Amino acid sequence: MNRTTLSLIAGTTALAAVTGFAALSAPDAPDTDTAAKAAAQLPVERTSLLCPAPSTSDLAETSYTSFTPVTKGTGSGGKAELREAAEESADASADGEDKGKGKGKDDGKSGEDKPAKPVLTPKEPGKPVTGDSSGGDAPALVGTADGRFAPGWTVQETTEVAAGTGRGLQGVNCTAPDTDFWFPGASTDADRTDYVHLTNPDDSAAVVDIELYGKDGALKSAVGEGITVPPHSSEPVLLSTLTGERQTNLTVHVNVRSGRVGAAVQALDDKLGGDWLAASTDPSGSLVLPGIPEDATSVRLVAFTPGDADADLKVRLASPSGPITPAGHETVHVKGGMTTAVDLGDVTRGEAGSLVLTPTDRSVPVVAALRVVRGKGDKQETAFIPATRPVGTRATSADNSGKGSTLSLTAPGVAATVKVTASAGSEGGTPVSKTYTIKAGTTQDIEPPAPGGLKGTYALTVETVSGGPVYGARTLTASEGGVPAFTVQTLPDDRGTVAVPEADEDLSVLQK
Repeated sequence: MNRTTLSLIAGTTALAAVTGFAALSAPDAPDTDTAAKAAAQLPVERTSLLCPAPSTSDLAETSYTSFTPVTKGTGSGGKAELREAAEESADASADGEDKGKGKGKDDGKSGEDKPAKPVLTPKEPGKPVTGDSSGGDAPALVGTADGRFAPGWTVQETTEVAAGTGRGLQGVNCTAPDTDFWFPGASTDADRTDYVHLTNPDDSAAVVDIELYGKDGALKSAVGEGITVPPHSSEPVLLSTLTGERQTNLTVHVNVRSGRVGAAVQALDDKLGGDWLAASTDPSGSLVLPGIPEDATSVRLVAFTPGDADADLKVRLASPSGPITPAGHETVHVKGGMTTAVDLGDVTRGEAGSLVLTPTDRSVPVVAALRVVRGKGDKQETAFIPATRPVGTRATSADNSGKGSTLSLTAPGVAATVKVTASAGSEGGTPVSKTYTIKAGTTQDIEPPAPGGLKGTYALTVETVSGGPVYGARTLTASEGGVPAFTVQTLPDDRGTVAVPEADEDLSVLQK
């Protein structure tokens, strides 16, 4: 497929953060019906996206796809832009001192010395825009969208690495800036090279703490405290520089003291390829991890509970035919403050599935992720599936082609109906929609509909029509010298709308 080449950037993932909030609350517990009537769902007016630097490999080939769904209620104005972020050295990120480029650190204005030029600019909602880059010098990207381009804005970064550590297919959705991230599934093992990428979209510096938790609890690390991320810049932090301990399974906690950042973990393995590990959804008593491929040869569950209390979880696989209890892994015990890893083997046994974790007794907040391996011998490849939020009103997946894309949807509790829409192609094509019913307790793998007369890449939107919550993931596959390369991105609600009090209503009903 043809893509527009991005000059100088081969950047990383675009970071998407919704900033058009409307949140009011009430001190006297107002009548919920009154409060519901007083709020209308309106499109967000501004969104931010952050993409990490994609790769340091000279063999990397990276593609970017930007897409905004058509949303009712938006005006005709607005724009979306992705710009380069300054890249700091791994040494600088480890101790907060300037050992990299260092320019502008003293005045906190490093991002303002040279205004970055836009590198990817969508023309209209409903049609993807793509760009390419090559090599290992691509920077992180910082993006904003407003007006009609803001609701549901999605950017996908996909990188193919032909050989070396992390070879295979790596993909990540650019994420919204935030102040708290959990990454179960990271590692400082001898075969792993894991980086936490921190990207600051704002005009002032951010200060970040990185905490590591292994099988016996917190790992001591003085250099993980007080990491400074300058304005409009990105810093990769090599996990092995934060601790001298080799741990096969780690949970990484990124806590922002001041400001906000986008965060993602790049996990590269000498033997098993690599991929991006996105943050788990907020700690919760019940979790869903959707989209385990049917041909997965190895699945590892990594879980962590932030508190002091232990968690006991039921483990269920939502298969195409219904819920299944994996033999020998009916439950998992997670000790408070300690990372627990459970190898589930080929738990799917040739059928697609999603893992569902629920408390056996009292609910204890937990975060979790899966490390999934396809292939055998020296032809293995790795991807990660974090616990995720439901599809909700609408979820969006960019960078799909006529082949190599699989959409996985699960309804863990109640049956649900969803509408899947394939957008116009980036170079031409007509949108197509199709409706699917997902039975309760099942996972359904779907070969997504493709636009009529497709040219280029296209985006998918998934909308809940009726029924219980639906969770989703999209898998991209490619062939890399006989290696079954793949990457999985979950599909949480794109938060394209917010609740806004109607002007003719009494706002006090929503105040705290």
